[in-house]
Amino acid sequence: MIKRLLIANRGEIAVRIIRTCRELGIKTVAVYSTADQDCLHVRLADQAVCIGPPPPSQSYLNSNNLLMAAIHTNSDAIHPGVGFLSETASFARLVRDNGLTFIGPSTDVLELLGDKIQARKTAKRFGLPIIPGTDDAMTDPDKAYTAAKHLRFPIIIKAASGGGGKGMRIVWTEDEFAENFALASAEAEANFGDKRVYIERFLENPRHVEVQLLADGKDKVVSLGERDCSVQKNHQKLIEESPCPGMKSITRNRMQRSAISLFQELKYQGAGTVEFLVEGNLFYFMEVNARIQVEHPVSELVTNTDIIREQILACTEARLESDPGTVRASGWAIECRINAQSTGRITRLDVPGGPGVRFDSYLYTGYTVQPYYDSMVGKLIVYAPTRDRALCRMERALHELRIEGIKTNHIQQLYIIEENVFRSGTFGIAYYNHTFGTD
Repeated sequence: MIKRLLIANRGEIAVRIIRTCRELGIKTVAVYSTADQDCLHVRLADQAVCIGPPPPSQSYLNSNNLLMAAIHTNSDAIHPGVGFLSETASFARLVRDNGLTFIGPSTDVLELLGDKIQARKTAKRFGLPIIPGTDDAMTDPDKAYTAAKHLRFPIIIKAASGGGGKGMRIVWTEDEFAENFALASAEAEANFGDKRVYIERFLENPRHVEVQLLADGKDKVVSLGERDCSVQKNHQKLIEESPCPGMKSITRNRMQRSAISLFQELKYQGAGTVEFLVEGNLFYFMEVNARIQVEHPVSELVTNTDIIREQILACTEARLESDPGTVRASGWAIECRINAQSTGRITRLDVPGGPGVRFDSYLYTGYTVQPYYDSMVGKLIVYAPTRDRALCRMERALHELRIEGIKTNHIQQLYIIEENVFRSGTFGIAYYNHTFGTD
């Protein structure tokens, strides 16, 4: 077992990792920018190191500063968390080349899956269904236009190195193509340093469903069931739940088998997610998230599994405590992302409690929310035996949650939980924008 782990991240996910490490008897090292010196993860860790000023490029994205902090504190391993450098192959290679353990899959796997075009080709080669689209990167506007016409409109343009909705453009008609191709390419280059894009046929209102997996890098792959992440505002997830409402068992089983076979072929190590778009009983591979994901708690609750614990054991000892033959999903879990809509000092924080309620956050009364980073400040998660009871529990918990001093989206989340179409479970990725608009 490793003795000391540096967490190359901040906020809620850093707090979450620290808590599991404490149970494992692993010392933790927090890193922070000058804006984050009062953040909760800094207070909870055994050590803390400042890695630079507020801009992420000078702190949380500064590979050399992170590595030097790990070496300086005699850390054995680095956990990248979510976002920032969590799926960056060059950072993983730097960590490993300096004799430290990277909590994630192999560098080769990160390189393969980080390129969305290569990931599509790999999934296709291993027999997973993929959405009709271009097999190669599109950089020439004329060739891209010809390919789009062949696929038939509407189509979607995606960044080859993309994620989080950046470098993504939906094109409904031929007349809109040239402008959107240029915009998608420019966004891709600005956000990822890679202007390459690819094109897929656009599915207008599928469900966004992902399978949570654990793998030991050898022959064991464990599925923790699926999550529905279809409630999205402008491609950003708002609510996740497990299992997916309305999904037939035959579709669920086929999708999980496909995801497991992909990880087995890749010799994947650690925690990861295979994402699919689902229309009726058909499902299509979308991408792999080669890291822990924000929405992992819903899978933890329905399977009674500590995913961070399993991730660390898989990457440091090549073993899992979970077994494919014994993991069973039961009950229902729902997560609401609580996003800040302003910055400022938290003057009051009332955290919901009671049976089956969990609040993962880095907030505390007196903390000042900064403008430099992701807007998510917490995750409210509930668990109950059925979806109806989980919805009632979430409604109750949202009413109890009080965050004063900043504006948040928690009232909007309450509107969704109470809305009839959402409660019916018959929605897809267009649901939020169609029901509530994009503002």
